[in-house]
Amino acid sequence: MYEDSQRAQSAYGARPLAQVSSQLLTQAFFWMFAGLLLTAFIAFLVENNFSLARSAAQVWIILILAEMGLAIGIQAAIRKISAATALLLFFVYAALNGVTFGVIVLSYSLNGQSATVVQAFVSAAAMFGGAAMYGLVTKRNLASMFGILAMATWGLIVAVLLNLLFQSSTLDLLISIAGVVIYAFLTASTTQKIQRGDFAYITGSMEKAAVWGALLLYLEFVSIFIFMLRLFGGGRR
Repeated sequence: MYEDSQRAQSAYGARPLAQVSSQLLTQAFFWMFAGLLLTAFIAFLVENNFSLARSAAQVWIILILAEMGLAIGIQAAIRKISAATALLLFFVYAALNGVTFGVIVLSYSLNGQSATVVQAFVSAAAMFGGAAMYGLVTKRNLASMFGILAMATWGLIVAVLLNLLFQSSTLDLLISIAGVVIYAFLTASTTQKIQRGDFAYITGSMEKAAVWGALLLYLEFVSIFIFMLRLFGGGRR
């Protein structure tokens, strides 16, 4: 946990000690990759079990709402719950995400587009990695950008919902491109905020900060992957 002086530094945007930054980043990325591995494992199980995938598809909306509720709930309650509880909820979220991704990957495989999934994943990993690196090395303060981009994601969600009604391929393409750009910049901003110690200052705990950072990084990577998948898959829903 940070000392009071280190918290004050983070509050004013000063970078914490290099050792503290390194620990926070290491923990956040460790939990993020652990979550992704769990998601991939669950997705693999679902993809290779047609009856399970069909059952998941039947409660698709419930799964999506549960995932959204967990993601928002963890962030809203992060200062009140323990780090262990936050981490457990994060892994529950990652597991639920694995179920939905198993259905998505299976749908692409059944349509002969397995290569599309691989291309989208590799592209998303490259985009995410580049954005995270930019957030670490840039001298520019990306904190103000975080709030703007977070609001932009809600506009993106509205655009996606509207396109479900209008079914415009042009709008779908624009939404996908905008989604990749928005979440790439969010990745850079989140990485910088973790490094600066902003999440640790808010929560008062390195452990909670690492889980919060991991959740945001996870959400950003997954979002980039989804929009890349839409781009490579021609916007197929």
